[in-house]
Amino acid sequence: MARIKRGLNKIKHRRKVMKLVKGFRAARRRNYRVANEALLHSLAYAYRDRRVRKRDFRSLWIARINAAARREGLSYSRLIDGLKKSGVMLNRKTLADLAVSDRAAFDSLLAVAKAQLEAPSSEQVAS
Repeated sequence: MARIKRGLNKIKHRRKVMKLVKGFRAARRRNYRVANEALLHSLAYAYRDRRVRKRDFRSLWIARINAAARREGLSYSRLIDGLKKSGVMLNRKTLADLAVSDRAAFDSLLAVAKAQLEAPSSEQVAS
């Protein structure tokens, strides 16, 4: 059986790797062996960080909502609890945007949450 040499495919693969590491620095751009290793790491980090980005944004939104709520004397958890009990279905991204850009709207949501928290619940009335 004939021996298979990988010349053409190997060259294509090297070209592909070298094209992908074009913006890297020093040997990571010039040396195939180092470039391939750097590319594998960068792809792994990119995959991981696409998920981490979602966590980071959620943390940022919660911090903004908490700061705006505490300005009015209510904690983040109490605000979310009050909004859920009153049936307001807004996600954290929207709440954070309102807290930053439209203070009047956010204050009205705070009032709704406070009113719901201060009203006696059905469990307390029954006992």
